[in-house]
Parts: sequence; structure tokens; C-alpha cells
Amino acid sequence: VAESPGLTFGGLQAYHGGVQHVRTVEARRAAVRRAAEIAAETADLLARAGLPCAAISGGGTGSLPFDLELGVLTELQAGSYIFLDADYARNEAAEGRPGADFEHSLFVLATVMSQPSPARVVTDAGLKAIAFDSGPPEAWRRPGVRYLGASDEHGTLAVGEGAALGYGEKLLLVPGHCDPTVNLYDWYVGVRGGRVERVWPVAARGAVA
Repeated sequence: VAESPGLTFGGLQAYHGGVQHVRTVEARRAAVRRAAEIAAETADLLARAGLPCAAISGGGTGSLPFDLELGVLTELQAGSYIFLDADYARNEAAEGRPGADFEHSLFVLATVMSQPSPARVVTDAGLKAIAFDSGPPEAWRRPGVRYLGASDEHGTLAVGEGAALGYGEKLLLVPGHCDPTVNLYDWYVGVRGGRVERVWPVAARGAVA
């Protein structure tokens, strides 16, 4: 790259997806530190060879607090924080550090279509509505309600004792993985204070070449 006309060596891409969902704080911090040490060592070797790294890009939503502490990266790639899907919420929070107070903001609105028993309901949100590669969705602010499984068009939920949920009721589901769930829809509907405030198109929908 450095020897090619019209090209400039810009730096390193050091994103490490494998550390983003390490569950405990201490294990995640250790994994992020190891990744940062490798990136720093590589940047140092390149600089000694006359190829300074103007940018070292990496990090993510799960590693953000530790990336900030270590200070190796010049560009942070945290993206899922804006939605905080259910799988990221399963990480132990690094209390008192940036990123520990992210909140859920992406939901799929589901409707109960049938109620085979008081302890089980079927909704209209299945595999075509939510991505399941990072686990099932969570029922938002519905204690005792648990998503059991999905078919193409439907989702079955367990309803615990004292957690009433009946035919025709609507509930919000927090996707297990935000990225591929977004790709299933043409629009975001922005809601604030119970009112629709914005409707944004998902501009890159179906744009995989």
C-alpha cells in the first residue's frame, strides 16, 4: 500500500468481535486487554519499519469501557449500543464506567394471537420478525413472561403465575440480535412518550450485493 501510487497506508483495523459478548466484567476486561496489547505491538512494529499508524480502529459495544481505559484505539466502533439488544444486556455491566447505562431502544411490537392455556400464548412474531442467531427475544417489562420458541410466523411464550397475558394483547419484544433484526424491516417507527414522532426508512434494506 505504502509503495503504491495514489494510496496511503492509514493504519490498523483491530476490531475483535470475539470479546464483545464475554459475559463477566473481569474476563471481558482481560480479553480486551490482550487484544489491545496485540494491536499496540503491531502498531509499534510498523512504526519502526517506517509505517506509522495514524489510526487504530476497533472496539465495540461490549468492550467500550475497557477500550477507553486502555487508550490504544484511536477510533471506537461501538454501534449496537444505540439499540442494546437482549444478548448485549446479558453481559455483566461494568458499573460506573461509560457504557454501563445503555438502554434498550429497539423493539418488535407483537400481538397475542391465541391462548392455548393460561400458562402459554402464541404471538405473531416468529422467525420472520426477529433474528434468533444470538438467542430468543426478551419480553420488555413483562416479568414472568418468557419467549419459548418460534416458527416462521409465530412465537410461543410461557406466562408465569401472576403474569397475565391474554388474547389480543400487545407486547414489546427486545431482539436477541439487533443488526439482522433491523434488516428484516423497511422502516423504523420512532416513538417518544407513547406517540409516534418519526418514521425513518432503513435505507440499506436488501442492499447486499
